[in-house]
Amino acid sequence: MTITEEQITEWLDEVKDPEIPVLSLVDLGVITAIDTQGDQVKVTMTPTFVGCPAIDYMKKDIVEVLQKHGVDKVEVNVTFDKQWNSNMITEKGRKALKKFGLAPPPKHDLIVDIDILQHVECPNCGSTNTTLKTPFGPTACRSIHHCEDCRETFEQFKPL
Repeated sequence: MTITEEQITEWLDEVKDPEIPVLSLVDLGVITAIDTQGDQVKVTMTPTFVGCPAIDYMKKDIVEVLQKHGVDKVEVNVTFDKQWNSNMITEKGRKALKKFGLAPPPKHDLIVDIDILQHVECPNCGSTNTTLKTPFGPTACRSIHHCEDCRETFEQFKPL
């Protein structure tokens, strides 16, 4: 059986982010390379940050999903050669974040300052009449906002 990168990518769509289970690792953009050679698959991933406590959990899930699909020889390598940033989240991933109730991060030119966190679109009503309450959310990658129109407080996946 010849395994293609496209097939592996499709299967890896089943591997969900442990903190945001509606978002696959593929859509999060942490799967940065797939190398297939015969019946062996090497997956390279770059977690969202160096201290991510879920790295081993994600590696295990990648191996289990690929083995479930008949790939016996799986190697998962973690690298930080190219730093992950929130522009790597796919459009499908951005929609999943919004549907989950998290405002997706805006696209940016890799320069992120506090201004980019202001007036985030509310994932509940779509208003930009929002206020940043704190750039520190329940995880390192989230900030807390309040919508002045629907009066809901919500989290944003921070642009990184």
